[in-house]
Amino acid sequence: MSSLSKKTFVAAALLTTLVAPVLADQLSDIQKRGTLVCGTLGTSEPFSFADQSTRQVLGYDVDFCNAIAKGLGVKTELKLLAVEARIPELQQGRVDVVIANLGYTPARAEQIDFSHTYFVSQQKIMTRTADGYKSFKDLAGKQVSAPKGSTSEAAVRASVPNSTVVTFQDPPTAFMALIQGKVDAFALSELTLIKFQQQVAAQTPTTILPVSMMAEPWGVGVKKGEPALLKKVNDTLSTMESNGEAVKIFDKWLGASSLYKAKREFKIGPIAH
Repeated sequence: MSSLSKKTFVAAALLTTLVAPVLADQLSDIQKRGTLVCGTLGTSEPFSFADQSTRQVLGYDVDFCNAIAKGLGVKTELKLLAVEARIPELQQGRVDVVIANLGYTPARAEQIDFSHTYFVSQQKIMTRTADGYKSFKDLAGKQVSAPKGSTSEAAVRASVPNSTVVTFQDPPTAFMALIQGKVDAFALSELTLIKFQQQVAAQTPTTILPVSMMAEPWGVGVKKGEPALLKKVNDTLSTMESNGEAVKIFDKWLGASSLYKAKREFKIGPIAH
C-alpha cells in the first residue's frame, strides 16, 4: 500500500469512528442518574394503588419496583401509567421499566423485552349475581367491559367471541360500568376482581365465573436493545426467588393473611414462549 493510500485509509477509519453511533447503555444511565423510573398503574389494587390515608402508591408491583431499584443500587421513582400507555412510554424512554400488570403476549414481545415472570394471573369474568350468568356461553350477545389495551380485553375476544367488548381507560372505570348496568360482565385478573367484589358485596352482589379465560405470566417490561439492563433485572428477580424475598412479597399482599388468601403456585423463571 502506498503512503498516500495508507493516509487515505487511516483518514477514512478515523472518520468512520467519529460518525459511528454511540451505543446506548440504559443500565449505566440509570446508575449514573441514581434513580429507576418505574412505570406502574396506580389503579390496580393490590398490585399498585394509592393508600387512602397517605395517598402513597403501594402494592405488589410497587414492591418489585423497589426491589429491582435496590438491586441496581438506585432509588425508585414511580410514574403512573394508563394501561394502553405502558408500552409506548417504555419505547419512548419516558420510563426505564414497566411493572404494571404487564402480561406476556407474542405481539408485545415483538415490541419490548420481557423479564422472567414475577406473577401469574388467572384472567376471569365477573357478572352481577342477579343476572344468573354461569358460563361464557351465557354471555353470547352481551357486553363485557375490560381495560383498553389489556390482555383481559384480548382474552374476552378469544374466549367469548360472541360478546361485545367495551373498553375503558382503567380497571375501576370498567368495573363501575358493570355495577351501573352499562355492561353485562367485567374481565380482569382474578385477584383484582376479588378486591372489587369485596367493595360492593353489600350493595351489588357479584359472581366470578369459575372457568379462567387464560393463565397469564406477567413480566417486567424492558426496552428492546438493552441486554445489560434486562440481565440485571432478571438476576435481581432470580435472587429474590432464591432468598425468599419474592415469597414474602406474595404473602404480604396475596397470601393467607390477606383477603385474597391465594396460594403461590408459580416460581420466578423464564417465560415459556
